[in-house]
Amino acid sequence: MVYVFLANGFEEIEALTPVDVLRRGGVEVVTVGIGTKTVVGSHNIIVQADITDSELTNFSGAEAVVLPGGMPGTLNLDASGTVQKAIRYCDEKGIVIGAICAAPSVLGRAGMLRNKKAVCFPSFESELKGYIPTDDYVCRDGHIITARGMGVSLEFGLMLLSAVRNTAVSDKVKTSVQCR
Repeated sequence: MVYVFLANGFEEIEALTPVDVLRRGGVEVVTVGIGTKTVVGSHNIIVQADITDSELTNFSGAEAVVLPGGMPGTLNLDASGTVQKAIRYCDEKGIVIGAICAAPSVLGRAGMLRNKKAVCFPSFESELKGYIPTDDYVCRDGHIITARGMGVSLEFGLMLLSAVRNTAVSDKVKTSVQCR
């Protein structure tokens, strides 16, 4: 099970592209609305989440959690007790954590990027606290996958799929969607 957290102000493509890619790869994905099932993206696209954060009581079946960026979505994710519990649980267990655009700042403020390669939207780099910069657009260091922004959402989704399944499944989806 992969949990994708959606908070008001989330970047729609950064959330929905990974959901689509993971589901194409046969992964069970649950979207989790922070405070509500009806979540409004940063470009006023309304998305109906599968469950709310109050319905997510434990993370024992988690294969990954995903944090999309966007503003003020990232700030709303950072303020969520459920998101904080989820990322701490996954970090302690070595479960995949994906964050894109501004959202790696949530991991940085939680101290999870120290001495790890990571990327984010450039104006949030100061929030990554002790990370190792890289020129990559999508970066994996251990169980943490980060990405720069909306333009690499498909690549981000494929890397998440590779991490929770395998490269063969990711390559099959990549080919099926005509990605180079």
